[in-house]
Amino acid sequence: MGRKIFVGGLSWDTSDQGLHQAFGRFGDIEEAIVIKDRDTGRSRGFGFVTFTEEGSVQSAIDEMNGTDLDGRTIRVDQAQERSRGGGGRY
Repeated sequence: MGRKIFVGGLSWDTSDQGLHQAFGRFGDIEEAIVIKDRDTGRSRGFGFVTFTEEGSVQSAIDEMNGTDLDGRTIRVDQAQERSRGGGGRY
């Protein structure tokens, strides 16, 4: 298990700081970021929280998944690492 969680279903109004505040009670946070649209700068409705300790992840998932944040029901899960490979041919 890693130290990063995925948070989906975010309100358009949820900021990086709001995400940090919502999850800070579970442990020290290395990074809390709401993913923004490259062209408009508007939230894409999901983000990631990276904790300094792995132990914070499961309690954050258990307690926050399906709860309300800024008027929206959020989905919290273990973040899946993106594969680093390209789409090239062999």
